[in-house]
Amino acid sequence: MVRGKTQMRRIENATSRQVTFSKRRNGLLKKAFELSVLCDAEVALIIFSPRGKLFEFTSSSMQATVERYMRHARDNNRTKPTDPNLQQMESEAATLVKKIEDLEISRRKLLGEGLGSCTLQELQQIEQQLEKSVSIIRAKKTQVFIQQIEQLKEKSSIILAKTQEKALTAENEKLCEKCGTKPWKGSNEQEENVPYDESSPSPDVETELFIGLPEGRTRRILQSN
Repeated sequence: MVRGKTQMRRIENATSRQVTFSKRRNGLLKKAFELSVLCDAEVALIIFSPRGKLFEFTSSSMQATVERYMRHARDNNRTKPTDPNLQQMESEAATLVKKIEDLEISRRKLLGEGLGSCTLQELQQIEQQLEKSVSIIRAKKTQVFIQQIEQLKEKSSIILAKTQEKALTAENEKLCEKCGTKPWKGSNEQEENVPYDESSPSPDVETELFIGLPEGRTRRILQSN
């Protein structure tokens, strides 16, 4: 059976918290012992329980290890370069860490975790904030739905127009086949495809056309009468 990932947060139940402390304390002491034996390292481990009880492990002498650590810390402070802006930077870093912790606590509360220490007023504020967020999300979802529906309508109109055009073209071709003519492609295309004939009369050309008998024949007819 695969164990789930344990969330790194304070265990609210006191009994579970004490059991977890005992198990992990023993494991930590065991790892410290193994590290000192396998790697010949000088290890000193100090643990205070939530009730203030002391647990410790040292590979040699706790006092000697602590003194060695203090000497090493003093030497590091002496060789460490002094920076006039170091204190300000440390203060800003501490402020950022505090903000991150507050944001993490707020996020956990919004997810419904760690609400045991919240007052009634804080719970009401969290509820109002969640309701406001849900209303904003629903409004955005409705807007997205409307946009998708409009896009589908446009696509459907285009597809329907193309389908009707293809159906009309096919029907036109069938009728032309029955009549033995070529498919009609529009008046503009027909006018463009008609070849120009220079011998064809133009409506703008004037001709001397007379209706009736020639003049000489008319005179002979009149004389004979």
